Amino acid sequence: MAQDILINVTPFETRVAIVEQGEIQELLLERTCQKGLVGNIYFGRVARVLPGMQSAFIDIGLERSAFIHVGDLRQNRQERLSGNPITPIEKLLFEGQSIIVQVVKDPIGTKGARVTTQISIAGRMLVYMPFDPHLGISQRIEDEAVRNDLKERMQTIASNLPGGFIIRTQAESATDEELQADCSYLRKLWQRISDRLKKQPCPSNLYTDLSLAERVLRDMVGPEIEKIIVDSRTTFQQMAVWSKTYTPSVHQRLVHYSGRRALFDTVNAEEEIQRALSRRVELNSGGYLIIDQTEALTAIDVNTGGYVGGRNFRDTIFKTNLEATVAIARQLRLRNLGGIILVDFIDMDHEEHRQSVLNELKRATEADHSKITISDFSQLGLVEMTRKRTRESLTQILSEACPTCNSRGTVRTARTICYEILREILREARQFDPKEFRIIAAQEVVDLFLDEESQYLAQTGDFIGKPISLEVDPHYNQEQYDLILF
Repeated sequence: MAQDILINVTPFETRVAIVEQGEIQELLLERTCQKGLVGNIYFGRVARVLPGMQSAFIDIGLERSAFIHVGDLRQNRQERLSGNPITPIEKLLFEGQSIIVQVVKDPIGTKGARVTTQISIAGRMLVYMPFDPHLGISQRIEDEAVRNDLKERMQTIASNLPGGFIIRTQAESATDEELQADCSYLRKLWQRISDRLKKQPCPSNLYTDLSLAERVLRDMVGPEIEKIIVDSRTTFQQMAVWSKTYTPSVHQRLVHYSGRRALFDTVNAEEEIQRALSRRVELNSGGYLIIDQTEALTAIDVNTGGYVGGRNFRDTIFKTNLEATVAIARQLRLRNLGGIILVDFIDMDHEEHRQSVLNELKRATEADHSKITISDFSQLGLVEMTRKRTRESLTQILSEACPTCNSRGTVRTARTICYEILREILREARQFDPKEFRIIAAQEVVDLFLDEESQYLAQTGDFIGKPISLEVDPHYNQEQYDLILF
């Protein structure tokens, strides 16, 4: 189905929503002070080798050392593919050794970043692997004739180049000129990284991945995307320049939004985000899901609730489970849930019903950009899934452990409330013309506005041309606030 991509840009964060038939399917968020590290390349130093765990810690200049497993070392790639025993990590790494690594998983919770020495740089149509003379192709390209044609063309283009390439899904209808241009861009980019390596100290950052808005153009815009709507003129112009250079076929789909209504309000995104932070997800039939996210795994429970519409109880259960598969697939993307996921569907007696539900779940998750593996029903009636986790989930970004309930639940962070207030000010300024705005909030929120977020508060005041004052209410909890217009 046709989809639109909405990009909401403020000085403090960028938010991206993929919308299908007026409903948000996926939400991405990148904060200026908390940019993700996935894709970044670092010149690091081995801080500690752990033979017992076959892993090591790498100092890449961040607060916490990065983590690497023996299977993430490129020297073991060929052994792993051929089924031969891999070389122990203590024979490949030693403390104090300098090493080039790339982040494959952001730091999550108390864990440092996960890194690999299998360096890869993504372009629009190709992924370049400077240390691996291998030519691969995306599994999403299923037509065997197309796969063979692309491989033959790339073998000709890259025949005299060091390293290897993976052909991405976007290359399915690419011309030789487009493949050659992407290949040249990636080679030049790697040359710049290599030049920095000779000059930079250890540890240091050698390459930072594109901004979220640019990654959207590179990774997420396929034939099904009709428009990419951006509410920031500056970002729109930057994306237009980038797309003309690297993704000319996408350029005509870029649209600058200048409406009086906030862009995300046109699809009720704020309400959808609030629902995505809730444990309970209502189904149209009256059934519901309960989603519990823990550090080890995510559990999803399906319940019939008030649904009694089937001809009999078995029919009711079957229809509720079928409806739940679509909702589960959407929630995985919307909440960016990763790792191990257990789904407890309502018990079904018929094997045919179980197989239909499983097939529908697989079909519903086909549009997901992250790799998903789904197992059959277990003996306990559970469906086990894995979804590749590279970044923090929506809950982990927007929430923190609640001090009131001894960390048994979550509340939105003071920074999240600050940004919500700033968006509310911008929204109100579009509709009304007051002399002044006054923010009444909890001490934690006001303190943040006076310190770390003072720049964005001042920028917002300059943008709307109105003074903004602050007032502490000691009776307010962290999530409570009022915005007074004078």
